Amino acid sequence: MKRGYCVLGILLLAVLAGAGCLSAIFPNPPGATPTPAPSPTAIPVTNSLSSTIPVSQMALQPSDLPSGYILKDRSDITYPEMDQISLNLGWRAGYRVTYYRLNEQQYDMTEISQVIELFTPINMNAVFNIQEDAINTEASVTSQIYELPCPNMGDHTFAYRKTETQGPLSLTTYGILFTKKDVYEELTMSGTTTDFEALKDLARTSAGKIQ
Repeated sequence: MKRGYCVLGILLLAVLAGAGCLSAIFPNPPGATPTPAPSPTAIPVTNSLSSTIPVSQMALQPSDLPSGYILKDRSDITYPEMDQISLNLGWRAGYRVTYYRLNEQQYDMTEISQVIELFTPINMNAVFNIQEDAINTEASVTSQIYELPCPNMGDHTFAYRKTETQGPLSLTTYGILFTKKDVYEELTMSGTTTDFEALKDLARTSAGKIQ
């Protein structure tokens, strides 16, 4: 009879082992380290190369300008206005805004202009190089252009001073070109009273609006 009980016990253990129940009967011995669960795979975060807001929302607002400046004009840039080179580089949208400050008693008038354009992201290097070359080729007998040191406003930055050497008034133009993501911007300040430091502040504000 005892032999029958032994056989029955062996069969019961075999059934429990086949059903995976031995771990419940015989837990891990003290000090055994459980197998850790696998860590989730980290997904790399990539920065988008395309802006996410309309070009009109990137434009300088009256509150961004120094005191005394008045809005002169702001509007979208249309497809027919663009040259073939820009279209070939994937031009998609554009916006321009102009402000001015006038003091008739002191014969003083200064204008600040901003141009914003969107291109295919892969072409931004070519866009910047073409625009920089275009500025440098404006130098002539009657005007001189000098590159100026300027902090980076985005992926590429170029700043310059253009001085007219002939004419009844001595006019100076400061300009800053920069690209950030798929956005090309050009800011200029020209007139009888100009301030390059103020233009740099406006360029920083403009770059900060690109999202």
